[in-house]
Amino acid sequence: MRDADSFDDFYRSTSRRMLRYGYAVAGDYTEAQDLVQEAYARAWRQWGQMSVHPAPEAWLRLVVARLATDRWRRLHGWRAALVRSGPPEVVQPPGEDGVLLLDALRQLPAAQRQALALHYLVDLSVEEIAREMQVPVGTVKSWLSRGRVRLAALLPGVSAKELEANDVA
Repeated sequence: MRDADSFDDFYRSTSRRMLRYGYAVAGDYTEAQDLVQEAYARAWRQWGQMSVHPAPEAWLRLVVARLATDRWRRLHGWRAALVRSGPPEVVQPPGEDGVLLLDALRQLPAAQRQALALHYLVDLSVEEIAREMQVPVGTVKSWLSRGRVRLAALLPGVSAKELEANDVA
C-alpha cells in the first residue's frame, strides 16, 4: 500500500539532489526536469515496494540515468534519420485564398465544418460521413448544404452554386 506522507517526505528530502544529478546526466535543465519527474512518477507507482527498499534514492538515480540514456538513444536515432533524409522542404506561407477559407470555416458550426472537411478534403461520401459521425444521411446532406451556403456568404466572390458544382460526390 502506498503511503502518501512518506512519499512526500522522500520527495522533499531528495528532489533537489535528484534534479542536480539529472542536470549533470542530461546536460540540459529542462530535460533534467522531465527525467526526474518521470522517475518520481515511477517511484510513486511502486511506492509500496520502494518505501522498504534499502536505497530508494539510489534506485531513483538509476531510473534517471536509464531514462537519460533512452532519450539520448532516441534523439541520436532522430538525428541520424534527419541526416539521411536531408533538411525538410521549405513550407511556403499560406496564400490569401487559404487564409480566407480557413477564417470562413472557423465561423461555421463544428458539425458543418467537420462534414465539409470529410467530404471535400478526405473525399468521403455522404454515406461514409454519416457512418463515421453516427448520424442519419439526411443530417449530413443538411450540414453540407447549409455549410456551402454559409461559406458562400462568408467568401467574397463565391456562390453556393459554385461550391455545389465543385462537389465530388
